[in-house]
Amino acid sequence: MGWWFGRKSAPADARPFVPGYASLGLRNDAAEEGFARSVEGMLLYERTSGTWAAFRNGGWEFGSVRGTALLIGDQQVVGARAGAIASPSGGTIVDVEARDAVDAILIALRQHGLIGS
Repeated sequence: MGWWFGRKSAPADARPFVPGYASLGLRNDAAEEGFARSVEGMLLYERTSGTWAAFRNGGWEFGSVRGTALLIGDQQVVGARAGAIASPSGGTIVDVEARDAVDAILIALRQHGLIGS
């Protein structure tokens, strides 16, 4: 490590693994200043907003959660986005109120990103 460990003049591979903006008390995606450096995949809990941040593709991403499924009590409750579902149409008997309710459900599912548009 050497005498320079933790100093701004330290070689990049000897700097501590602390997000640069965090050491300055800033919330700035572009800040990699000071003596610290960030590495791909690093996670940080940001206390002021109560969210997680991840260092991806050379920058900090705040508040996004990535995964393949959400499980609660060992049961999957949310998974990959399903395909689009068409609004009701046609038929011999038209129930306008029922169609309006189905359309409202489909709109909510699309807005939450659970189904395609």
